[in-house]
Amino acid sequence: MNEQSTARSAGPARPGGAVVAGGLVATAVVAVALNAAVAAIAHAAGASDDFEQLHFADYALLTVVGVLAGAGGWALVRARAARPARVLRTWIPVILLVTFVPDILLGLSDNPGTSWGAVIALMLMHLVVAAVAVPAFRFLLPLPGDRG
Repeated sequence: MNEQSTARSAGPARPGGAVVAGGLVATAVVAVALNAAVAAIAHAAGASDDFEQLHFADYALLTVVGVLAGAGGWALVRARAARPARVLRTWIPVILLVTFVPDILLGLSDNPGTSWGAVIALMLMHLVVAAVAVPAFRFLLPLPGDRG
């Protein structure tokens, strides 16, 4: 068997580095754009401009960080787990729920402009990032089959 067929049989083909990098940038851009829509709807529904977490600079940066952290975690599970699909099916919802904890704590605070509507919008932004990122990661970093 030559090197090329060995590489193909080792697992699913992965796009090249430039495609992965470009795909991650595109994923972040789409997630930021959708989160901008969530923020605009939240403000139109009465979320205060004093709620800093719904300012573009704040959520855009954290959206990009979320996409990159998610890609790093996905790549780590992809490389190390014997059953990466099973691990991700379990851990993605768990991690998503954990990311809601600071939002809930924020909702319980007396920070200026904080309302439960604004906090729910913030939580929805976490769901948006996951909804955009997971399918992108499936394409950019396909999972190998279960390893024995």
